[in-house]
Amino acid sequence: MPNFLADTSRASEFSLPLYEVVKRQVTEAIMMGKWPAGTTLPSEIALSQMFGVAVGTIRRALADLTNEGLLSRRRKTGTVVTGRTPQHSLRFFFQYFRLHGLDGSLQNSTSEILSLEKRQASQDECASLQVESATEVITFHRLRSVGGVPVMHEIITLPAHLLPGFPERKEDIPALLYLFLLDRYGIRISAVREQIAATLATEEDARLLQLNLPDAALTIDEVAYDQSAVPVLVARHRATTRSHRYVHEVQ
Repeated sequence: MPNFLADTSRASEFSLPLYEVVKRQVTEAIMMGKWPAGTTLPSEIALSQMFGVAVGTIRRALADLTNEGLLSRRRKTGTVVTGRTPQHSLRFFFQYFRLHGLDGSLQNSTSEILSLEKRQASQDECASLQVESATEVITFHRLRSVGGVPVMHEIITLPAHLLPGFPERKEDIPALLYLFLLDRYGIRISAVREQIAATLATEEDARLLQLNLPDAALTIDEVAYDQSAVPVLVARHRATTRSHRYVHEVQ
């Protein structure tokens, strides 16, 4: 049985409501196989003791997960894991790495910021972000690894005027960027548009991702939009698919 007693302390990291933290921990237990499909969850009282939160907090979290299809409520049985896991809903963009193992398993990644700078936006960036020419942007280059093996590097660009007080040191940039934008600036990512292409690896890809030229690389061009449908982030992700696959679900 998963142990969650200390996990709700994560709420302070991003000032999240406790029920959201509970949702994440329950979801992670399901996605990682700790609570496989068909599992009947403990009672709400037992879960409240496991998480160290009120029964009402548990009830709100379970209701949300039931609406999202991860759980179902059955008379005389209780709350049951359905096995229907929408791994690429927007909520999973907040938490999880978008590449999955060859067996479809969810992957947890670590990140390293390679560079960070402020500069004028390029013409293409201005068009994608719908900002005027010469707009100042914040750009950083990040390397993502799974199990110590580099699998993706990405260049992420955001309009500087939306982010006063953005970290000036690369080591201070949080790994969960979308959550940071929500907590610090009230920017909620509500939609993401991606264009995906297969390309040949560049010399930079080979160096960062430990590839041999001319290996293939997966390119994902992303534009993320806030709750007002305004573009607030553009990114280019380049990944190796030697041991990972990009998973897209339509529900």
